Amino acid sequence: MTRLRWGLVFLLGTVLVAGCSGGSGSDVSGGDAGYVSGDGGSVAEPEAADRDISGDTQRQIITTGSATVVVEDPAEAADRVALLAETAGGRVDQRSERAAGSDGPDSLGSAHLTIRVPADEVNALIDELDELGEVHDLSQSAQDVTQVAVDLDARILALQASTDRLLQIMADAADSGDLIAAESALSERQAELESLQAERAYLADQVSMSTLDVNLEAHYEPTIETGGFLGGLETGWRALVTFASGLLVFLGVLAPWLLVVGVPVAAIVWVTRRRRRRASAPTPGTSAPSDGEAAPDLT
Repeated sequence: MTRLRWGLVFLLGTVLVAGCSGGSGSDVSGGDAGYVSGDGGSVAEPEAADRDISGDTQRQIITTGSATVVVEDPAEAADRVALLAETAGGRVDQRSERAAGSDGPDSLGSAHLTIRVPADEVNALIDELDELGEVHDLSQSAQDVTQVAVDLDARILALQASTDRLLQIMADAADSGDLIAAESALSERQAELESLQAERAYLADQVSMSTLDVNLEAHYEPTIETGGFLGGLETGWRALVTFASGLLVFLGVLAPWLLVVGVPVAAIVWVTRRRRRRASAPTPGTSAPSDGEAAPDLT
């Protein structure tokens, strides 16, 4: 009889322990349970976050490229590249040109453009560069940022849920201290949320619009150096042209000095000669001495 009592007590205790454990587990998993931050505010529901970032996520690829094209006229080719980018639905972010001879008499013209085109149009635009000239040094790279985008989306979702929860806490707050604490936490969450949203927008722009650097260089025609008589004739002609150019420069520098100094000096010389002529001319009533007659001594 004693053994039967102890058996019933043990069985009853086991049932009670199992019932308490099941009730406690139901309280944790049921209801609107969510992540709780350090200040007691709800951050996000794990089920909702899993639903937003799970499943087949579209890959996020950032495509960049660069190309060097040898053309006849870099300025004209730059206009055509800009037109190609705009036709493809893109834009020109940067453009620079250098005229021929800007870096020396033998320097060739060039142009540089940084264009942004839709990611699905970049390959077609690169193919169209062959129509401008001869393409050199073509490179293209792709960077997978899918995981970065997924992480940013999850953090933005969590912060949005936390912000909504803090707004609800502020609406239900009965104590000024709780209201001030909730406002401070809300400001921090909103600042972090705006920063993440800006980062996500920049990442989305980099994915949707590919960046392509296009360098346009003028066509270079090699010259053959001649020797012998023709070479000497060419060298002499170049020396003559160089001397004539230097002489013209010298005359151009000297011309202002001739106007400022030469004209007054010429006027003084002309006046002086005229006075000497008047002084040496015979006075009226006197005859000029003959060849055999000595001139009178005026002293």
